[in-house]
Amino acid sequence: MAGTAPSSDLTGWRGAPFSGAGLTYDCYEKGSGPGVVLIPEIPGITPYVLGLGDHLVDEGFTVVIPSPFGEPGRPESLGAVARVMPRLCVSAEFRAFAVDAQRPITAYLRAVAGDLATRTPGPGVGVIGMCFTGGFALATAVDEAVLAPVLSQPATPFPVSAKRRRDPGVSRGELERVVERSRTDGLCVLGLRFSADRAVPDERFATLREHLGEAFEVIELDSGPGNPGGFRKSAHSVLTGEVREDPPNPARDARARVVAFLRTHLTGPTPPLDPSHII
Repeated sequence: MAGTAPSSDLTGWRGAPFSGAGLTYDCYEKGSGPGVVLIPEIPGITPYVLGLGDHLVDEGFTVVIPSPFGEPGRPESLGAVARVMPRLCVSAEFRAFAVDAQRPITAYLRAVAGDLATRTPGPGVGVIGMCFTGGFALATAVDEAVLAPVLSQPATPFPVSAKRRRDPGVSRGELERVVERSRTDGLCVLGLRFSADRAVPDERFATLREHLGEAFEVIELDSGPGNPGGFRKSAHSVLTGEVREDPPNPARDARARVVAFLRTHLTGPTPPLDPSHII
């Protein structure tokens, strides 16, 4: 697939430590408008993650990116992944393999979201999780301050067994609370994945569909043989590494849908997308 994904650097991002739920990490903030917490994917706040963050800022949001792992601004590489993965696999904060699990890091992220909600306009905030952190966005939605959770390629718990492939990435109690909010508060959840992505099994989305019904909107991009977007079978990062601006590809359209989803739930209805860009 021609072209490269949008990327950026830390220029203009304000970094400061934030403490919550007994944990402290640096958080990076930029922009004005309704709040969005952007949780980085492995190996951390890479130039691709910052590219997405700057895009959201340009779309009129205040974006906070927590840094619970990795070196902010460092490019993605096999070496960077290798440095981060051992800690993530064994850390009690993340519980990478646990099923039906409450993860301590999600309590911290709820604190970040709650703080951002008090400082930004609108009725609440959005939270985007990606890859290893995809399901963390769903866990934050037990808090009423979170109105627009986005699960992009949620890969935790790692799908190394049938039980883990079916696991929604949150505890039973957290899922029940999210379902309750979908019925009483109108909460909607957006999920994204590539069709051939083995790290994000269809069984996980099937579990979420079973519990959330129409409150769970799914964008599944075709990454099968001969797919029109030209995606490799290994395509994974829907909102970062696989986005192409010129010419626009289906991942760019998925990113546009995420922006519209956030804008609708954080500010009110938005005009429909250009029909030529509908996935």
